[in-house]
Amino acid sequence: MNRSRIAALALISVAVTWGAAFVLMEPAIERQPIFNFLAFRFTIAVIVMILVRPSVLKKFNKTLLTQGGLLGLALGGGYVAQTIGLHFSTAAITGFFTGLYVALTPLLAWILLRNKVSRKALVGVILATIGLAILSSGAIEFGWGEIALILCAFLFALHIVGLGVWSSDHDSYALTIVQLTMCGILSWIGAFVWEGGVQSPPDGEVWFAIIFCAVLATALAFFVQTWAQGFLDPSRVAIILTTEVIWAAAIAYAVGQEKPTFLSLLGGGVMLAAMFIVEWPSKQKELVPLEPMTH
Repeated sequence: MNRSRIAALALISVAVTWGAAFVLMEPAIERQPIFNFLAFRFTIAVIVMILVRPSVLKKFNKTLLTQGGLLGLALGGGYVAQTIGLHFSTAAITGFFTGLYVALTPLLAWILLRNKVSRKALVGVILATIGLAILSSGAIEFGWGEIALILCAFLFALHIVGLGVWSSDHDSYALTIVQLTMCGILSWIGAFVWEGGVQSPPDGEVWFAIIFCAVLATALAFFVQTWAQGFLDPSRVAIILTTEVIWAAAIAYAVGQEKPTFLSLLGGGVMLAAMFIVEWPSKQKELVPLEPMTH
């Protein structure tokens, strides 16, 4: 199995972990303000990663801090915008607009990097977007919440494109720490500005959700994503990570948190089809979905 396939499987595991984290977070953020939850999550993630490999600090340099900080700014800004959008909108609309990063990723890669999109990737992007629309039931109203969510999708897409450009130039572990540190800074700013300061987790269940999200869904997951970006193109990464919605639904159904509907099953099937189309091996040697127009 080549590295691109291993990277794809690793990203699928990340999507599963994020799906499980969503199920754990839903009841947790009802008892702790969202910005405080994110602030504790990212802070613990950074501390754990440094404790596991303290020598990584020696790999920090000006370029890493600059590029990693910009990537973290896009990623953390996406989380902040998503939270604001969720506050003013509904969960279904939030899911749809956030998922628009699937379509925006190859578009931004084309605009910023002069990349072109293969037919296979284009079909995958269209199907993934349709699947997200079905999952969200298509109930869309436009307001301040939707404006924030469009910004969220744009920032998430920008983050994926940026990783595709810079991740191979740096140590994956060090780059992940810098990104998550910026996410933590933005979350703490949100906690002090909108939530009145630090509010500790109120009970053990919230602490468990935070630790799970910090260690597995943040530190390990973003490290895997950063590493995998060195072997996969941005549009493929975007489509695989979008399956987080499917895994979240499946886990929620399994534990009885939600009940499956025809639209959720249909949308999930369409999104899986999108992933399989992009990832399915071809007998002929093909170009990766995003190929630079200039060589």
